Amino acid sequence: MKKMKASQFAVDRQFEYGTPEQNETVQAVIRDVQERKDAALLEWTEKFDRVRIDQLKVSQKQIDDAYGQVDEAFLNSLRKAMQNIRVFHEKQKRSSWMDLQPDGTMLGQVMRPLKRVGVYVPGGKAAYPSSVLMNVIPAQVAGVEEIVMVTPPASGGVAGIHPAILVAANELGIREIYGVGGAQAIAALAYGTETIQPVDKICGPGNIFVALAKRYVYGAVAIDSIAGPTDIVVFADGKANPEYVAADMLSQAEHDEMASAILVTDSQQLAQQVEEQLEQQLSRLQRREIAQASLDKNGAILIADSLEEGMQAVNRIAPEHLELMVEEPLRWLGRVENAGAIFMGPYSSEPVGDYFAGPNHILPTNGTARFSSPLNVDDFMKKSSVIYFTKEALLENGEHITRLAYSEGLEAHAKAIEVRLRKEGNQE
Repeated sequence: MKKMKASQFAVDRQFEYGTPEQNETVQAVIRDVQERKDAALLEWTEKFDRVRIDQLKVSQKQIDDAYGQVDEAFLNSLRKAMQNIRVFHEKQKRSSWMDLQPDGTMLGQVMRPLKRVGVYVPGGKAAYPSSVLMNVIPAQVAGVEEIVMVTPPASGGVAGIHPAILVAANELGIREIYGVGGAQAIAALAYGTETIQPVDKICGPGNIFVALAKRYVYGAVAIDSIAGPTDIVVFADGKANPEYVAADMLSQAEHDEMASAILVTDSQQLAQQVEEQLEQQLSRLQRREIAQASLDKNGAILIADSLEEGMQAVNRIAPEHLELMVEEPLRWLGRVENAGAIFMGPYSSEPVGDYFAGPNHILPTNGTARFSSPLNVDDFMKKSSVIYFTKEALLENGEHITRLAYSEGLEAHAKAIEVRLRKEGNQE
C-alpha cells in the first residue's frame, strides 16, 4: 500500500478497455449471436461457463423451488431492503409539464418510461441479489412495462442460478429470466434471438467481457454505464476509529484485485493505526488474497497538511464511495464536489448503502463521478419536448427564426417559415 503526502498523489484516469484479445473475443461473440441467435448462446455458454443447458428461460417452477433454498431471515431482510429502495426512488420520479403563454404558445416536456429494459445480474461463483433490487426497482418506479433479467448459470443452484437471485427477482415480480451471461447475453438483449426479444436499454454490472460487450452494442441500445473496478475513499480526521476505517476500506478491497481503497487524513497517528488494523483484519478475511492484492496495487494512505488540503485530493479522485469519517460530517458535505455516494459519520458504513439504506449502489466508477450520477429513475425515462406556436406567435417571431436559419446557410429552413409568413400575413 502506498503512503504519501496528499499533495503528491497523482490521479490516474486511464482505464484499459480490455486486451486486444478480449476485444476480439467479444466482437466475435456478438457477431455470432447476431447470426446464429439461440444456438450461439448455448454454445458460448458451454464454452465460457462450462455449463451445458438445453433451455434459456427459467421456469416458474424453478423459481418456486428456489424458495426452498433460502431461509425466512433472508427473505425478511430482502423485503425490508426492497421497501427502503423503493421509497427512496419514488422521490426521484418527475412529471410531465406544460407552460402556456399569454399568446397561446405552449411549450413543455412529456416524460415517458422506456418500454423494455434488460437487467444483467452477475452470477457464477458469487450471488448478487442486491443487484437485482438496485436495477429493477428504479425501472419499476419509472413505469417500465417489460423488465427482463439475464444472469449466468453455474453448476449449482436452481436452473444453474443462485436461488437468492431467483427469489429476489420473483419478489419484484420479474417473470422473464434467462440463464445466460457474458458477452453473449448482452448481444442477445441488444439484437434479440428466437427466445429473447431485444430491449431498449441494458443495465447492470459484470466482468470485463460484459463491460466490453455493452460498449460495442451501445447505439443499437442504450446502456447505463461501462463500469470499472470499485473504489472507496475514507476522509478521516484524528478522532476517527481506525478499526472502522480499516474495515470499510477492506469492504471494497475484497471485491477484486483491481479495486481501490484510499484513506485521506491529516493525522499521522490515524494513518499508522489504520495501517496496523488493515494488517490485523486482513488475516481474518476469507478473501484476504484478493483484498491484499487490491491494497498492494491500488491502495493508498494520503496524509494531508490539513483537512482542507485533503478534501482537494478527494475531489480530484472523484470516488465512487466517499465516507466522511470526521467529527462534523455535515460541515464537510458542501465541500464535496465529486462523489458517487457520500456516507456520513462512523455508523454509515459503505455496506449500509450497498444493501439496505435505499439509495442506489450502482455508482460512477474510475473518477466518472466528475460528470456522472448513480443509477436512478431518470435512467429509465425518456423525454419529449412539446412545441405549439399559434399563428400570432409565428407572425411575431418568424423574422427572428428566418434570420437565424439564413445565418447557418440553411435556406429551406428559412423558407419553411417564410411561406407561412406570406400566406398568413396577407390574410391579416
